[in-house]
Amino acid sequence: MKVGTDRELVGIYPRRADLPRSVMREAIERAGSRLWFGGYTSYFLWLEVPDAAATLAAKANAGADVRFLLGDPDSPVTTERERIESTPLTLATRIAMTRAEINKANAAIPVRLSDRHIAMSVWVFDDEAIVATHIGAGLGQDSVTLHLRRGQDGGAFDRYVEHFESLWVAGKSIGPAD
Repeated sequence: MKVGTDRELVGIYPRRADLPRSVMREAIERAGSRLWFGGYTSYFLWLEVPDAAATLAAKANAGADVRFLLGDPDSPVTTERERIESTPLTLATRIAMTRAEINKANAAIPVRLSDRHIAMSVWVFDDEAIVATHIGAGLGQDSVTLHLRRGQDGGAFDRYVEHFESLWVAGKSIGPAD
């Protein structure tokens, strides 16, 4: 049994692609009050979580705090990252696809834009978090990924929640009124 500050660490994966699909899906299913998506595109969500838009709509319509913090497609940071990644499916395209999927949810899900989280994605589901720390020129799927569960005040989980909240407050609102 873990007793130190690492007790919040549920799992660590060398790449986000190594995170079992069931981890994200089950975290979304379990969450009842908070579902915060702080990925630059969160594009993979729509590919890996069946009926994600319908599930998020149901959660939002039931009163859960569902939010998306996405990358700013018009930012010079995005343009530079697209140059580095050099892939046909650009960041701006993936951001647009996520926005289109959110619009399909038929729920008031706020969206904000920022370019300050280009190197780290944080997804929060009640007291669980998945954090991807981007590495070099790799795509998001190549990011070292942590699965955390809140176990103490001021622990790693709380720090990542604070990180998301600070980016959210500073983000540019483009979705339904917050």
